[in-house]
Amino acid sequence: MFYDASKRDHGLALDPLKALIVPRPIGWISTVDAQGRVNLAPYSFYNGVGEFPPMVYFAITGTYGDTPTKHSRMNAESTGEFVVNMVSEELKEQMNVTTAMVAFGVDEMKLAGLTPAPCNFVKPPRIAESPVALECRYWRTIELPEEPGNEAKRGSVVFGQVVGVHIDDSIIKDGRVDALAFKPVARLGYSEYTTTENVWRMRRPDDPRYQ
Repeated sequence: MFYDASKRDHGLALDPLKALIVPRPIGWISTVDAQGRVNLAPYSFYNGVGEFPPMVYFAITGTYGDTPTKHSRMNAESTGEFVVNMVSEELKEQMNVTTAMVAFGVDEMKLAGLTPAPCNFVKPPRIAESPVALECRYWRTIELPEEPGNEAKRGSVVFGQVVGVHIDDSIIKDGRVDALAFKPVARLGYSEYTTTENVWRMRRPDDPRYQ
């Protein structure tokens, strides 16, 4: 099949686009507001975008309740900091709890029964139960184009520089991070998720560094 993305004339019950851009890693973003209140929310439009310096982003669609944008963006912009926590298979249910729409200032980390742990360089706490956490300094926000008729769903992308990295020693094996040791959760389309269940290597023929 083929359809015009601007018209969304695919004829399907649900828009298939996000089911095609898969799997998407989940950035579980913890922030604090100006009063020090914790916020925690998962973003499936998340990824790394640079290595020197290490940079990540998370993307937002539309408004959120009675606030002009998502709480994570508001807090990152106002404080200049955020933390990306990894969702392991053991934490999938807690992650789902934090997808709920709650009022600004409500601590989703507490709602999900998670333990806040201090970071080294930034004020927002990381999730103690998460095997990986990236401490980030906010860099900038880019507003995405508006689509006629869907102005309220306009997106934005928040970028940050990774300044500190936490890795649980249990997932390091033979000097490498072992994804199978914690099975990171990724988003598919609709309400579907997946976990990393198998890993294989393909060596680049022209670069001996990738073994």
